[in-house]
Amino acid sequence: MAALMRPRHDFDEYEDIEQIEIGRAPARPRLALVGEPRAAVRCSPLTTRATYRRRRILAVVLALGIVVTVGKAGVALGGTPLVAPERPPASPIGSSFVVRPGDSLWTIAQRIAPGADLRPIVDALARDRANAPLRPGETVEYGG
Repeated sequence: MAALMRPRHDFDEYEDIEQIEIGRAPARPRLALVGEPRAAVRCSPLTTRATYRRRRILAVVLALGIVVTVGKAGVALGGTPLVAPERPPASPIGSSFVVRPGDSLWTIAQRIAPGADLRPIVDALARDRANAPLRPGETVEYGG
């Protein structure tokens, strides 16, 4: 509801002038209630599933960002990292390997030192064997 001011018609203009001259304020206009226009009617906003989904995704992204930031801050302040440090496998010194069908010096070198540079190991194996071919079931010694 809203109030509209409508001029008062039950007095004449001379009465107002007399009241002003006497020092009294003129009478207040009457207020009439009218209905609200359609544009002023409030509609509650509808929250859709997409809005909830976007909010959830935003919350997950923010939570992950906080976890990563706290983890990095802990490492920077001297704490332990969130993952275990990767250790290179210990290369067996003085080991022996049985040759399997399809093996080469390169595959044996990969078994000796996985993830390492294989060239020096292959060179050492070839030098120790005097470039003799490999036979399945044969034992190959590696002295490091």
